[in-house]
Amino acid sequence: MSKMSELDLCIGELRNAAQSLTAVADSLTALFSGNGNADTEAKVSTPSAKSEAKAKTKPVTLEQVRAVLAEKSRSGHTADVRELLLKHGATKLSEINPAEFETLLGEAATIGLGEGEDG
Repeated sequence: MSKMSELDLCIGELRNAAQSLTAVADSLTALFSGNGNADTEAKVSTPSAKSEAKAKTKPVTLEQVRAVLAEKSRSGHTADVRELLLKHGATKLSEINPAEFETLLGEAATIGLGEGEDG
């Protein structure tokens, strides 16, 4: 997978985060606006924003996950990648249910973070 594919994936994740933040902001606005229906408005607006975000985003593909995991492995985190696969009940990526790809990708993004913070 190329750097452009990784960039495309990151852009998609940023858009999802932006939509989630907008939904939270709308909920907080409703909560603190002083009307008596803040709880109802918050509960109604958040799920619709989430379903709208999911409808606009493309599903994560095997190739996208493979590219990220390969990069993590090349960066010296092969053992962490294996542990992540095992956590999802597989010894290789092709054994993982495609429905778990988005979650797997999010978890893979955390591999290698926090290095060099010991000092």
